[in-house]
Amino acid sequence: MGFFSFLGRLLFASLFILSAWQMFNDFGEDGGPAAKEWAAKLVTVEKFLASTFGKGALNIDTRHFVAACIVLKGLGGLLFVFGSSTGAYLLIYYLIFATPLLYDFYNYNVGEPKFFRLLSEFIQSIALLGALLFFLGMKNSIVRKQLKNKAAPKQKAS
Repeated sequence: MGFFSFLGRLLFASLFILSAWQMFNDFGEDGGPAAKEWAAKLVTVEKFLASTFGKGALNIDTRHFVAACIVLKGLGGLLFVFGSSTGAYLLIYYLIFATPLLYDFYNYNVGEPKFFRLLSEFIQSIALLGALLFFLGMKNSIVRKQLKNKAAPKQKAS
């Protein structure tokens, strides 16, 4: 069971690790293609935050945001492979911040082809988030079960 658990975590995390590796290799001076894709979406976030909290509330540098995504995906994936809850939390943080921005299907009409592609990728990211939450829930329940078994000493038969 231990090998298959490790293999499952490795296959799951490979999605994040390989994506982070590709983003790292393409990073360059300007942040690479990922920065170009994120730039317009981060401007929208800045406008929303400025309208909510006032001007100068938050200035998001695209290159720093892409670097943070690389770290969250890469480090989170590597830690997750070895069964770390911290790795799962890092991947959850990435998915929570990136999913609504990357897959903004809500900005398109239902009949448009881009709507269905973005909706499909959004749902896939939500499924990945669910798998990470399931992992954390199972890990916590196993720890509680082990603590419960150790706390109750067995009675010796006379």
